[in-house]
Amino acid sequence: MQIIACLINPQQAADAQKQGADIIELRLDLMEGNPVDLVRQCKAISNLPVIATLRSAQQGGRYFGTPQEWEKKITPVLPLVDYVDIEQQFARGAMLVKAAEKTIIASHHESQTMPLHVLFVLEQELRSYGDIPKIVITPASEDDIIDLIAFTRAAKKPICTGVMGTTFRYARAVLPLFGSDYVYCHTGTPTAPGQYSVAEFMTLKKLLFS
Repeated sequence: MQIIACLINPQQAADAQKQGADIIELRLDLMEGNPVDLVRQCKAISNLPVIATLRSAQQGGRYFGTPQEWEKKITPVLPLVDYVDIEQQFARGAMLVKAAEKTIIASHHESQTMPLHVLFVLEQELRSYGDIPKIVITPASEDDIIDLIAFTRAAKKPICTGVMGTTFRYARAVLPLFGSDYVYCHTGTPTAPGQYSVAEFMTLKKLLFS
């Protein structure tokens, strides 16, 4: 299990590394400025691997561009990053990312719950163009959490699962126990409701994983 620090400011990269993060996610959709400059600022103060993410408005972010515009914006940063987050609507851009020999996090964020059979279908769809499927749902009950845990345990690895919202926040800590390979945290400014800070999750990691 690796801790990903989700940043809205590249200058937070040094703090993220100091607090124990394994990977940096730069939420480029939440940042002002040239994406190449933003990645360079991050890499100047941290030696952690970097994920480039342009999260669309449909998936909870602030990127409103077309798939063609997404490719145009992400292409210049490919030589500088290690991973690229690609939603299904931008899947045609996977060819560019694969040609650059970068790892693809194929992501899907759902504002509701999803039954088990749909989760498995979605996993296959994401894996068809990506290396690491990332599936995040918004559970409505404890039964939804149990289903997500069962899916996480049974799914092909690597896999990343998570939840949105604060009601079932604890699932963010529980899912790695059942096979989710990554957990997304913050370093002071959450990029999603319910996120733990890197420092908080380091404490949880010591308590739950040792």
